[in-house]
Amino acid sequence: MPKVVTNGVELEYVDRGNGDPLLLVMGLGAQLTSWPDGLVNTLIALGFRVIAFDNRDSGLSTEMSGSGLKRGDILKVLLRRPVSAPYQLRDMAADAVGLLDELGIKQAHVVGASMGGMIAQEITIGWPNRVQSLTSIMSNTGDRRNGMIDPKLALKLRRQGDPNPNDREAMIEHSLEVWKWISGPTFNEAEAREFTTAGIDRAIRVEGTERQTAAIFASRDRTAALRLVRTPTMVVHGLVDPLVRPSGGEATARAIPDARLLMFPEMGHDLPEGRWSEIAGAIRQNADRAPLPV
Repeated sequence: MPKVVTNGVELEYVDRGNGDPLLLVMGLGAQLTSWPDGLVNTLIALGFRVIAFDNRDSGLSTEMSGSGLKRGDILKVLLRRPVSAPYQLRDMAADAVGLLDELGIKQAHVVGASMGGMIAQEITIGWPNRVQSLTSIMSNTGDRRNGMIDPKLALKLRRQGDPNPNDREAMIEHSLEVWKWISGPTFNEAEAREFTTAGIDRAIRVEGTERQTAAIFASRDRTAALRLVRTPTMVVHGLVDPLVRPSGGEATARAIPDARLLMFPEMGHDLPEGRWSEIAGAIRQNADRAPLPV
């Protein structure tokens, strides 16, 4: 896969299709391979040129340095107090814009999932002339009153602890268990095991995920800035999402003028196969609301 150097980091990316440029931004600890092939192929068939990349501290992109979210920071998060981090979501947004620069893309449709939705929002806020349309999936506005983790899930994750990153099988089982907890009722364990194993064999970035987590909570509440967004926006969320609860999607749709909200009853913090065509179709419809590119 090709790489570019931008904003002081090296980004691994893929570029497929020949239609309207569409940038996919993945979430916490996830990789460009985390986008389901079936969903990507559907987007290409709908007329998009799909660009996906590994965020800094994920996959095969640059591994950063510095401390991630520490145990003492959990209380700060709960009390809505500031958290320190080596970088913030705005820095990750600048990485993505730099990728577009290197590819010679002046404007793109931007789709982000989970933390990627937060980054996509930051791109739209900071570089509005570069974004033709925004789709924010299973994400939130950074307002810690909405879209926060279900306390029961938080307790499970805390009790589970962290596996040894040098123990491949332990990492696979740990990741698979987390996917079970956060996915909706259509969760397919066999497919998830294959997907999880492939991701772990490609790259393991435990400390990187901790730094990305810190970046989320060190970043601003975007609500006020989102109220100024005039980019056509689609918000997608699952009604049984325990990691970023549905209030996060609802708050995002309320904040952005004329945003459309699409919620699926059986969707958790995942991209269920049975909804790929509808999600891709919603992205296409939202893109078609955008003015012609400059």
